[in-house]
Amino acid sequence: MVMSHNPASRTFTVTLLRQDGKSSHEKGLSSGGYDLLSYNDEVSGEEQVAISMAINTPGDLHFWLTQWDWQPSIIGGTILIIALYMYAVGPLREKFHLADEVSLGKAMAFLLGVNLMFLSLFSALDELGDRYLFSAHMLQHLILMMVGPPLLLLGTPDWLLQPLLRNRVVFRLGKILTHPAIAFTLFNADAWLWHAPPLYDATLVNQPLHILEHISFVFFGLLYWWPMFSPVKKGLPRLSMGGQILYLFFGSMPMVLLGAGLTFASPLFAPYLYAPRVWGLSPATDQQLGGLLMWVPVSLYMIVIMSILFIRWMQQQERQQYEEESRWNGLGETGQSAPAKN
Repeated sequence: MVMSHNPASRTFTVTLLRQDGKSSHEKGLSSGGYDLLSYNDEVSGEEQVAISMAINTPGDLHFWLTQWDWQPSIIGGTILIIALYMYAVGPLREKFHLADEVSLGKAMAFLLGVNLMFLSLFSALDELGDRYLFSAHMLQHLILMMVGPPLLLLGTPDWLLQPLLRNRVVFRLGKILTHPAIAFTLFNADAWLWHAPPLYDATLVNQPLHILEHISFVFFGLLYWWPMFSPVKKGLPRLSMGGQILYLFFGSMPMVLLGAGLTFASPLFAPYLYAPRVWGLSPATDQQLGGLLMWVPVSLYMIVIMSILFIRWMQQQERQQYEEESRWNGLGETGQSAPAKN
């Protein structure tokens, strides 16, 4: 397939070379960021798709400026979530005196989480992952599972969820789903399930199924990160510092194993075997890169979080020890005897 472009007339010609030695010339017009093609009767549907993908390749700026996903559900859903959050932490909080204030850091964490997930679905990264590169798709999935959900939890005030938890059914269901063992199992089972080749391939051609996949990533991501970053202090609290470190240590293993398996496996996903090659990446190299994204960055991500938690845990232990020593010193100065041990 060869494409020539005439900037003066904003027209291009695609020459399609067939295995039988014949060729056909398809003419098109570039207008308003779109490529308008007319095909003759000899061009099959598969060849039309190939021509369209060859024109809009990720290697040029045109792709990154035009291949954005303008689905109303993505744009409208994001605007609705942000609007409801801003109303809740602003006018609603002040009207019912729910809290004195919401810190800027908390609000920024929530808005950052929402917008990162929005960009992963709305930007050209979505098109790149759906049609060209498995590795790009893995980057999108990691944002939906590992980056967005913890930021949403960190940005949600405790008082915003308390009315929901007063309902006994909601509270009991939340208690079950956010139990560390159950949250861990559901999250990792969901990740492994959607990356099984038959189901993964199906999501690339079935839009409702693809939407369900993304919703499940966010939902189970919220459950998985809840024992770490629960915004609720009573009822559904976080694990202790030591418990959080152990939870992360064991919780990251299935995702790392999935990434390692994809890295060393032969190409598994049919759509990427026939996709136009981008940046010289073969299907095998592309899958290896996608597996490495789930393996190495996720491991480093978890190590950084565990390191921060370990430092905070050690500081907490030192603070408790200092308070205990101060209490005993105070008892000694007043002449009181220490409480007898049984």
